[in-house]
Amino acid sequence: MLSVTKHPLKKPDLSSVCRSFEKSLANNYKEFKVEVVDCPDLTAAPWKLALPGLCGEPAVADVGGVPNLIPTVNVEKQYNLDTVAELCEMSGGYVIGASAVASKLLGKNAELVNNVKTGKDGVVKSMYTKIIDDKGNDYECKEYPHNEFGLLGNLFLCRGLPGKVIHVTAKIRKGSLNFINCMNKGLAEDFTDSVAVGGTFLLTNGKAKLHVMPGFSCSPLHSDDDVNNWLRFFEMSGPLTHTSVFVSKDPGLDLRLEHSHCFSDHGDGGHYHFDT
Repeated sequence: MLSVTKHPLKKPDLSSVCRSFEKSLANNYKEFKVEVVDCPDLTAAPWKLALPGLCGEPAVADVGGVPNLIPTVNVEKQYNLDTVAELCEMSGGYVIGASAVASKLLGKNAELVNNVKTGKDGVVKSMYTKIIDDKGNDYECKEYPHNEFGLLGNLFLCRGLPGKVIHVTAKIRKGSLNFINCMNKGLAEDFTDSVAVGGTFLLTNGKAKLHVMPGFSCSPLHSDDDVNNWLRFFEMSGPLTHTSVFVSKDPGLDLRLEHSHCFSDHGDGGHYHFDT
């Protein structure tokens, strides 16, 4: 059975979060717009998610963690999304977010976009990106039919209901932060308590710096340089659909503060680093 720690978060009003985003985006992008809107149908193009909306008892979950991957991998660390949803009091709800695949099921290490409705009437629309042959740099983005993931995951859960959400557009980056860094930095500066955000964003044009994990390292990864030399980095082209979870401050739980993965219809996908 998984060990679970629950931490209630205060939910600020959307208008105050909008003001924080506007202030931080102004320092990083030449053009931007932040507004509260009715959530669009996210099952439709261009998002193509399993959940229709982002509302209804929203929660975030940080499952497993980097110590399951480095310095040496523990492939036995696999997690079931139905179980995670149940532990989050979200049985039958929707789960999106970034993780590793369950390598024992796939037979390969890979980046995963979880995109699932849990429960007996569950729907799995997840996508993974893998290095095809570790001797080269060719990769592919394909459907992932499983309800399990591995090692670590940063997940957003909700009932998939319609409701009010924050819609952000940004163009022409002028600062040094990526899209998520920028907004999360603003939240950390403007709110004393931890604020968690989950959802989706679309890189419509341009390119992004992404990484894709190859097969597990044969030698321990002890430093950032070790990790970066093991990972495969690419510049990939939009449109890229991302699922993302970010938390402004760690409330003493050793949380991962930002994690975003993406997929596409044209074979690109992976772990988001930067809009280039």
